Amino acid sequence: MSEKVTATPAALELIAEIQADHGEIMFHQSGGCCDGSSPMCYAQGDFLLGDNDVLLGEIGGAPFYIGGDQYEVWKHTNLIIDVVPGRGGMFSLDNGREKRFLTRSEICVISS
Repeated sequence: MSEKVTATPAALELIAEIQADHGEIMFHQSGGCCDGSSPMCYAQGDFLLGDNDVLLGEIGGAPFYIGGDQYEVWKHTNLIIDVVPGRGGMFSLDNGREKRFLTRSEICVISS
């Protein structure tokens, strides 16, 4: 079975930079608008998970969760976390670093 979430080398580098500054971190991907469209990075314990959130895996040693409704839409998709120039979400730890996390996707092959 393939990983449901992976990270590019650039994303792993940014994760390590953030961990050096903040310690243990976690990610959450929701399907909301604005900041909710990007993966958000938080210090462990700073984001309250809901009963419907799904743990997809880990990237750079950080757990990566997705909202349950969004998981239902993307359950046949592998997420690839990358980094692009720009500002991160208002509450995301990538904010202010002039680079931000971005979710790319790859459709899973479904065999019968």
